Amino acid sequence: MDERVDILDEQGNPTGASCLKSEAHRKGLLHPTIHVWLYTKDGRVLLQQRGKYKDTHPLLWDVSVAGHVSSGEDIEWAAVREVQEEVGLTISKKDLESIGTYKAIHKISEDFVDAELHHIFLCKLSVPINELTKQDSEVDDLELIPLFKFAEETWGLANMAKYVPHGPTYYKKIVQEIKKRL
Repeated sequence: MDERVDILDEQGNPTGASCLKSEAHRKGLLHPTIHVWLYTKDGRVLLQQRGKYKDTHPLLWDVSVAGHVSSGEDIEWAAVREVQEEVGLTISKKDLESIGTYKAIHKISEDFVDAELHHIFLCKLSVPINELTKQDSEVDDLELIPLFKFAEETWGLANMAKYVPHGPTYYKKIVQEIKKRL
């Protein structure tokens, strides 16, 4: 869906401008997104395999839930909405724990620069994975893996080709923040 997104300055502040997501990608304009990492109390993290028809990183494993923040939309409400859409889980804003932001710029092609400010949240997953319903157009598969395995594969770069290339610094932050809560 080609929704409108708000444009941010280099420091992540709203500029007051908005445009279609496709235009923001074409021009490399910084815009807000959400990342929600779902984890279990026994130390597993939910990974999403991106849909095979995604414009970026098809079939790679990624954050539990990710999405764009629509123009004028509250960041936390965007996170709640995306969790419901992508994995069929109903949560509330109070279930989200913000762990900061992460600026990522990936040049996909000459006319596609993904310039995003990820608002990152943790959320405890308290239902079995078989109760989740993946959004077929966005998500190919879901998997719960032990946090230590996830850390090995992303920190140690043992299996980075399996994952969206957020980089070791990003992945270390996620693992460390989840580990603090176990």
